[in-house]
Amino acid sequence: MLMTKASEYALLSLILLAKADKPSDSETLAKELDISKSFLAKILQSMARADILNSFKGVNGGFTLAKDPKEISVQQIICAVEGKGPAVFDCTQKEKECPSEKSSTCQIWPFINKLQGKIDYFLDSLTLEEILKV
Repeated sequence: MLMTKASEYALLSLILLAKADKPSDSETLAKELDISKSFLAKILQSMARADILNSFKGVNGGFTLAKDPKEISVQQIICAVEGKGPAVFDCTQKEKECPSEKSSTCQIWPFINKLQGKIDYFLDSLTLEEILKV
């Protein structure tokens, strides 16, 4: 699981919020993105709990970025929305936590662990600001 629809919608909503000059509510964002309002509301709340977004109640309420786009990594976004970091495999980075309990004899674990490290590094260093420049 590298990215699910939830992660994709999180990124798309953050792009819209970064470009907005005032708070946007989940209904407005859902209409712009043509996605389920209830699904997006859960995603936005997850990002608010992770201090990626500010949430405002009331008539003029909605969501805004809680940080500068250069301070928000894609890794943070995915972790906030998915509840865990993206994984290449069900394998873990810690040998002792291997789901099959065979990491010491597994011939692909070292490769997958190395790949996971590279992906984590890339997603940690990729920021919302960089995505906005595309």
